[in-house]
Amino acid sequence: MAELTGSEIIAKCLQKAGIKDIFYIMGGPMLLAEATAIKEGIRMIDVRHEQAAAFACQAYSRLRQTPSVCMAASGPGVTNLITGMANALVDCCPVVAFGGSSPISQFGRQVFQEIDQVELMRGCCKHVDRIINLKRIPQQVSFALQQAMAGKPGPVYVDCPGDMLYQKIDENLIDWSFAERPLMDSRSLGDPRQVAALVAALQKAERPLIVSGSGVIWSRAWTEMQQFVEAAGVPFYTTPQGRGVVPDDHEYSYLAMRSSAFRDADLIIVLGTRMNYIIGHASPPRFGPNATIARIDVDAGEIAMAARYVDIPIVGDCKAVLGQLLEGIKGKVSPGNFKAWRQKLSEGEQQKRTAAGANRPADDGDIHPVRMLEAVRDFMNRDAILCVDGQETLNFGRQTMPTFSPGHRLNSGPFGTMGVGLPFGVGAKVACPDKQVIVVHGDGSMGMNAMEMDTAIRHKIPLLIVISLNGGWTGDPKREKPGRDLGYMRYDLMCEALGGYGQYVTKPEDITPALVRAQAEVDKGRVALVNVRTDYRARYAGASFSDYST
Repeated sequence: MAELTGSEIIAKCLQKAGIKDIFYIMGGPMLLAEATAIKEGIRMIDVRHEQAAAFACQAYSRLRQTPSVCMAASGPGVTNLITGMANALVDCCPVVAFGGSSPISQFGRQVFQEIDQVELMRGCCKHVDRIINLKRIPQQVSFALQQAMAGKPGPVYVDCPGDMLYQKIDENLIDWSFAERPLMDSRSLGDPRQVAALVAALQKAERPLIVSGSGVIWSRAWTEMQQFVEAAGVPFYTTPQGRGVVPDDHEYSYLAMRSSAFRDADLIIVLGTRMNYIIGHASPPRFGPNATIARIDVDAGEIAMAARYVDIPIVGDCKAVLGQLLEGIKGKVSPGNFKAWRQKLSEGEQQKRTAAGANRPADDGDIHPVRMLEAVRDFMNRDAILCVDGQETLNFGRQTMPTFSPGHRLNSGPFGTMGVGLPFGVGAKVACPDKQVIVVHGDGSMGMNAMEMDTAIRHKIPLLIVISLNGGWTGDPKREKPGRDLGYMRYDLMCEALGGYGQYVTKPEDITPALVRAQAEVDKGRVALVNVRTDYRARYAGASFSDYST
């Protein structure tokens, strides 16, 4: 039989595991693994920065609820992955990275690009591994993919020393069965006693609400969540990353009343999301001090270590536990229980939406970002995937642009990483080529991975990119923040120079026509960018997630 190198074994294992796409930058010692992956029929998408490869993977995984794979060369190639892997860790995303490294037989001799990559990755990954035996490569590749998805998802790093990649072994000595093992799809039920306790709490409650997050997406529980919301009549709110699991325009969604609902609720069901700063740790004063807290999470540690005491802890998969609750509430809880509560939220919502000047920025200078975002909102397809990145862009966008499909809202997430927008767009379009993908960027964050426009253009990944061009980082009405100004860069001309289509907009009435022209080019398979000059004074003044702001 033929002999195979470690590189060839890795590529063949990934193909056997069903990996269809890999994001990477070429380089030693990974070249043969990458070339073999191409021979095996895997689509290899070379990006312009390794950080962007990990970000693209994150978007890909979120939309498909599967592990994604990226590769990098040794040394700086791997260290460039670290920000993307850290973002995936905090966002609980199953990104699997294979990084080349200096030969294991030469460790400690200060050879080319030698650094302990395993230790560097350990702090920003769910699991790390190193290939040290060619016979075990199928097992290690399978284990990496399984680990990424098991329980609470997270990133995995596999270190690939150069001598292991180019060493050869008789094909007969390899156990390929590991490479063909299906990913485990466990559905752990909640403790029936705790589920019954939550049903009883719902029966007693007057003002319950659900706060849901990405756990609903990873467990593909959006159907069950909507069924539960409708069967019980409970209003719901989602974290920014969890939007779309139930459409934002659902009758039990009262987006403008978020702060009031959090404060007044007497029962809060935290569903598949961390009780972190995003929801104020579910603690007073943002949430009522006397509210009963119920929490459903696959990770017992998350519940045990919550900043606020959880009265009704349910350890289990969101899909499975919601199924238990749907059975449990039959004949006990119905929408009629909470009609007065929903009426109060609905009336408050209407008052806020129709108040004088509500969401109507002044026309006394450059375009307000909200006007740009409203134009995108009114233009986009209902099932569009929105990749939003920036500061004012992200904050105003949270208010302005809705999401109606699960997983179709991508942003920097709880780690607050800037520069994710374009790489997310690339990963999203590769994962869902039939969907409209719109990247909405601030001009500051755009600069961090702007060359991923080239990636999209070279690989014929048609994106619509919309830039809020306010001349720098964040809104700065007094022009007093150091390092804020970047100038009004013509990203539209940059896109054209790279082979895409660009539009520059300075008047509000020109935004929608520019979007229409740009989308027509996207429909032809091109990348199109609409660069909208916005008001540098516009500063988001809503609820802050953190104690400090840029």
